[in-house]
Amino acid sequence: MPSVKKIGVLTGGGDAPGLNAVIRAVVKTAHNASIEVIGLEDSFDGLLDPSRTRRLRPENVTGILRLGGTILGTTNHGTPFDYPADTPSGKVDYSDRVVETFHKMGLNALVVIGGDGSLGIAHQFYLKGIPVVGVPKTIDNDIVGTTSCFGFDTAVAFAADAIDRLHTTAEAHKRVMVVEVMGRYAGWIALHGGIAGGADVILMPEIPYDLEKVAAAIRQRDSFGAKFSIVVVAEGAKPVGGSVTIRKAASAGFVERLGGVGITVADQLEHMTGKESRCVVLGHLQRGGGPTAFDRVLATRFGGAAVELLRRGVFGKMVANNPPDIVPIPLGDVVGRTKTVPLDYDLLK
Repeated sequence: MPSVKKIGVLTGGGDAPGLNAVIRAVVKTAHNASIEVIGLEDSFDGLLDPSRTRRLRPENVTGILRLGGTILGTTNHGTPFDYPADTPSGKVDYSDRVVETFHKMGLNALVVIGGDGSLGIAHQFYLKGIPVVGVPKTIDNDIVGTTSCFGFDTAVAFAADAIDRLHTTAEAHKRVMVVEVMGRYAGWIALHGGIAGGADVILMPEIPYDLEKVAAAIRQRDSFGAKFSIVVVAEGAKPVGGSVTIRKAASAGFVERLGGVGITVADQLEHMTGKESRCVVLGHLQRGGGPTAFDRVLATRFGGAAVELLRRGVFGKMVANNPPDIVPIPLGDVVGRTKTVPLDYDLLK
């Protein structure tokens, strides 16, 4: 197998604190091995338009470890295999063009940093002959095969801090504060953030909720003198027999956008308990800002491990956190699956 001398790196899907730390680690590790790194802008779009690329050397990644976002940009709109376009079908398959551009640029391999969607695209390109290694990225912590993803710890820390702050105002006014957090169809952020912040009720996608039980818990707190309550709601939570709350339905190139369940829960709880209830939606604040120390270290380990796999000629894998090790697992075992909170998870029990 020919040696790897020139690789591309891209970030895809929603942003997460720690993306820049991965890019930095990829560049530094590759530089130490005399491998050239080309940064591809705006996810796979950088392989549709060669002008949206740039060479990355150690001096180009100095100081980015602590920064949120991604210096390469990202997008979660569409896929080269099913790209939104002004055609009779409303889409076009650009995948062959991506493969052609990959070879024209002289790339030997690709590091794809992304969530389930981006890793799924990476796996498809691997099957089309592009040597690929994936790096799992999501604040939702819902990628199978890895104990944790960078960005999750940062999101949980922010949620816990927000809940801490809401405790004081909720207690002062004897209110019910409903905090809506991200996570899509998994309750990891809600559970960990809610436990860390001392929430009184946590509603998550894995367990459909009954607001009568929530109202009863709030009234019980009132009875022993706790005149306020904090309710954490995952954006993908749904009532028993009901469905998730959708802000915008799925369309060409876009997945459905969840959100709004917090306001619904707050309004219903106010009616059921007679207590003033307010909703706070943390939203993209959970994605912003610099990564925690844990996420900086995990992201750095992921980036270094990805380059080491490429150097060894190991492709079609995703680097995964299997404490205390970073291990490779097949992309085919990851894509199309979601890691939700097990009902026998010790923290849940």
